[in-house]
Amino acid sequence: MSAVLSRAVDDDFCASIHDRSVDELDAAIGRLARQMNSDSYRMLVLVREFDDRFGWKKWGCKSCAEWLAWRASLSLSTAREKVRVAHALRTVPAIAAAFEAGRLSYSKVKALTRVAHLHDEDLLLKHALDATVLQVEERCRQIHNVAPESVEHARRAWASRSLTAWRDEARGVLRLTVEVPLEDGELIMRALDCAVANGEVVTDVDPGAITESKSATWRAQQADAFVAVMKSYLDGGPSAGGSSTADHYQVVVHTDARAVVGGTGCADLPIDTVKRLLCDCSLVLVAEDADGNALDVGRKQRTVSTPLKRALHARDRGCTFPGCQRKRYLDGHHLKHWLDGGDTAATNMTLLCTHHHTLHHQGAFSIVREAGGALRFATADGRTIPRNGYRLEDFVDDDVGGDTERAPRGGFCKTVGRGGFEEAGASAIC
Repeated sequence: MSAVLSRAVDDDFCASIHDRSVDELDAAIGRLARQMNSDSYRMLVLVREFDDRFGWKKWGCKSCAEWLAWRASLSLSTAREKVRVAHALRTVPAIAAAFEAGRLSYSKVKALTRVAHLHDEDLLLKHALDATVLQVEERCRQIHNVAPESVEHARRAWASRSLTAWRDEARGVLRLTVEVPLEDGELIMRALDCAVANGEVVTDVDPGAITESKSATWRAQQADAFVAVMKSYLDGGPSAGGSSTADHYQVVVHTDARAVVGGTGCADLPIDTVKRLLCDCSLVLVAEDADGNALDVGRKQRTVSTPLKRALHARDRGCTFPGCQRKRYLDGHHLKHWLDGGDTAATNMTLLCTHHHTLHHQGAFSIVREAGGALRFATADGRTIPRNGYRLEDFVDDDVGGDTERAPRGGFCKTVGRGGFEEAGASAIC
């Protein structure tokens, strides 16, 4: 009887899915995701209590992580990380409360608990609530790079550098595997980009069509670029008469000035590595205000100058479209078009990847800089695109007079105007 009832419920559920609109599915998934976050918090609290009571000894396990890996069908490394996070939540009450409420995902909490002791917890939480997982992980990595133990991490990365070559004569190929510290790896990637830009590759690939999935065509292009760089070295350097590409292919390391002199802050690389690089390199100081405005070159030129490109990359760190993780093949986009009197200045520009830049000019979405300096992205029908997905507190059900205690229903509703957003442009899915 129970099996028949369960089958009937499943049939009703599947039927209701097909009857729902895409927006209703979006809202339902968002609510379930928040519930999953809350459930993850509760499970970790239980794991912590279980570990405190040495419950795993009853089952003959060596540790709570070993027991959890067996009990929850996890890998041992995943189980160890969950046990670590479970205990770390004791020391971060604000982050734990947001996690319990479902406002933070486990992925974000995992990153935050690694650096919360090095930074102000409230500031970290404020950043995490409005950022993507990738942005949170990057910020936490930057904070960790300023910690004293980052010197040891940099040393291990340098000590493990290697290059191996394996010749498969049957297939007629040679495979190279290279592992170098991150800063050296970025030099290699910049050299490959230079070879591609100079037309020294055989594979015909449109950079605008390249996806983060790194297709076989893209990998073939990178291999051609690598061979081109090697040929250039054996020939004694770049071809005669070629212009210098140093400014176009610099490796930019973003570091807070406070961190360089021993204070708190963030850095793209371990602070000891940054100090080493500063011993022998060109140094460009980019002064930023609280809003991230780095440089203004006026209307003297339409094209984006090299210094302005540096400033935009230092400020935006990648494509600014919500949720986009692209950091290569970026275009400087005028918020107010040059033809309409817009300045070629950091205050009037943002970075977009080729894909989103094309979509914007095709009218798929609009970009507006608000009074506070933040960018607001909106779909063609006027709905605000949130930086990190819709949150329950963003929803107000206009059918019940703005009662936020009720769970939102499918369809569209207006959000409360926050951060200078006009209500008419801040509609959301709920």
